[in-house]
Amino acid sequence: MTQGLHPLAANMVNQLNRVDVISNNLANANTKGFKEDNLVEGSFNHYLDKAQKKGEDTLKLSEVMNTIPKIDGEYMNQEMGSITQTGNQLDFALNQEEMFFKVQKTDGDIELTRDGSFKVLEGRLVTQNGYNVLDDNNQPIQVGDDNEFALNISIVSSKFSNLDKTGNNNYKVNDFTQVNIVPNNNQNLLQGAVEQSNVSTIKTMVSLIEAQRKFEQDQKAINGIDELNSKVIEAIGNNR
Repeated sequence: MTQGLHPLAANMVNQLNRVDVISNNLANANTKGFKEDNLVEGSFNHYLDKAQKKGEDTLKLSEVMNTIPKIDGEYMNQEMGSITQTGNQLDFALNQEEMFFKVQKTDGDIELTRDGSFKVLEGRLVTQNGYNVLDDNNQPIQVGDDNEFALNISIVSSKFSNLDKTGNNNYKVNDFTQVNIVPNNNQNLLQGAVEQSNVSTIKTMVSLIEAQRKFEQDQKAINGIDELNSKVIEAIGNNR
């Protein structure tokens, strides 16, 4: 009977992980250019099969428990968010999914972002976090009285598989040789507009409620098994 506790407990852990990811998506529903994250659920037997194919020894316990659910991976929804016109000359949106702006953090590292809601700081074009927006030569962009600065904004392309999220709505580049400069023109860059998050608030709320309910159901099932075990132990003890 206790074998039933393992998959239930594992599923509770999965749902807690789902709640964390979904909650983060919901918190960034209004973050410009944000891409939602999702989890893929699998089962322990996937890893058991891989171990057996490699000729590794597996415990009998592992074979008995091979249906235990497990988080199998994480993926990012790469679809573009909606483009909203703002009329602000410091706002920019990109027209293609795999295009990005280059920004330089305060420690000097260069990262990518799709959040084009910029501002001016000490004459430089920067992100909302104060990171310099860069040109094709990785130099900060100076903002003058005219609109010429917009032509200097570097636009690059990269596969999302070459990127990792780092926080502050930025992406770390794994291999800069796979990052290519693309033309800064009206077909790629929209001034006076921003890309919204691709998180669907309603869909995300439904997913959050679903994860919480699954957690509660597993918790109730574990309590039920625990109560039944107590009754069995008590009955055995009374028959002595």
